[in-house]
Amino acid sequence: MNIQKMHKTILLVILFICAGKLTAQSDPSRRSTFYLTYGTSGANLREFNEMLAAKGLSPLRNGYRTLGVGYQSRINDFIFGFELYQNNGPSSLFREYELDYRTSRFYVNVGYALTEEGRLQFIHYMSLGMGYLNFQMLKNSEVTRLGDFLADPAQGFILRKNNIHKGSNYFGGFLTEIGFQLGYDVIVPSMEESIQLIGKFGYSFSPFENAWEVNAISFDNTQAGAFLRLGAGISLPDGNLFYDDATLGFHFFYGKNFVSFGSLNESLAANGYETLAGTPGNIGFKIIGENGRKMYGAEIFNLSNSGTANETYGQTLNSIRFYGNLGYQLFKRKNLEMGVLGGLGYGNVRYTLQANDKPDFPLLFEEPDFDGRIAARGLMAKPELLIAYALPMSKINPFSVVYSIHAGYEVPIGRYTFGATSMRSFMKGPYLQFGLGFRP
Repeated sequence: MNIQKMHKTILLVILFICAGKLTAQSDPSRRSTFYLTYGTSGANLREFNEMLAAKGLSPLRNGYRTLGVGYQSRINDFIFGFELYQNNGPSSLFREYELDYRTSRFYVNVGYALTEEGRLQFIHYMSLGMGYLNFQMLKNSEVTRLGDFLADPAQGFILRKNNIHKGSNYFGGFLTEIGFQLGYDVIVPSMEESIQLIGKFGYSFSPFENAWEVNAISFDNTQAGAFLRLGAGISLPDGNLFYDDATLGFHFFYGKNFVSFGSLNESLAANGYETLAGTPGNIGFKIIGENGRKMYGAEIFNLSNSGTANETYGQTLNSIRFYGNLGYQLFKRKNLEMGVLGGLGYGNVRYTLQANDKPDFPLLFEEPDFDGRIAARGLMAKPELLIAYALPMSKINPFSVVYSIHAGYEVPIGRYTFGATSMRSFMKGPYLQFGLGFRP
């Protein structure tokens, strides 16, 4: 069984268990929470540091700074949720190069509420998921002209495992996490929802040996280590459900962004590279809360395009976009809903040229100049129209499956330039997304 089939099987088993527990209860109690967390976690570049030690060099510093967004739903004492983490390791300098490593991880969480005394909750959970690894050693210099970069892109090397710069569907590698969560509801007089303070601690690891090997060196230890995360979010506890239609849901979506490659393709053609083509696709998720007719939440998605640059290089153009959203429900009749949302957030864009053939370690460390990348980042804004249809799963309706269509227009607020070449044409434009989600 390959990794993708295993991921699908695990998710189906979790959903089956969840549905079985829920339908066994005639009057389920509910709690839904949307939260952001920040913290630290362990990570050890053991094999790479051993190679440095053999050369008489100092090891890289260990550990990650972790930023995460999550959604959690409790029905009775059963916990089910999703989390996405970006883990950035500390950078180190070696001669004129900067060494940096990072991982992204997406988890499905299942767990059990050990106690809930008033506003206090204590949860034990296990996470099953997949991830992405980026390890790079690049020259610490700014690119002032895109043409100069394309003429000589070899700045160092970039190693990627499960390369999400080609698309979120490239996520892979089985990862697990075991932990505990402590939560406390803070009642705010001006809010009908509660603010929940969250602390999470536990241990992350990759259960399969050499699952994260790249160019003959193992990075398994970068996926293993203890973690501590603190955060806060918005919670809808069962005792404070102030409207029958107050809810907080989680939605996966896939769509297309009708953007242009603009000046980038002109520069690629002028330097003998193949141009990028097609309409970039995006995969992501939205967390949407409703309180009467008010709507709020967050979303994150990955816009990607990739292909062959020439006989030597492959190319990727990638953009991660994160929005906080506010909106209003214009119409609701039975299961059909329509609303408008406005979003303000952050976006980046990153173009990478990676050599098709690179040597293995330790030769790659001695002769590192193969790959290169150029990046920009800034603020983003967008309006969006939402049409959704909610289908109850059973008569007691522990949760509904939601089918949705989202249409909007993204507007870059930042400059978004590669040197002096504008990338705003790739950051702005209309989009269309199709979603599938659930909400209690």
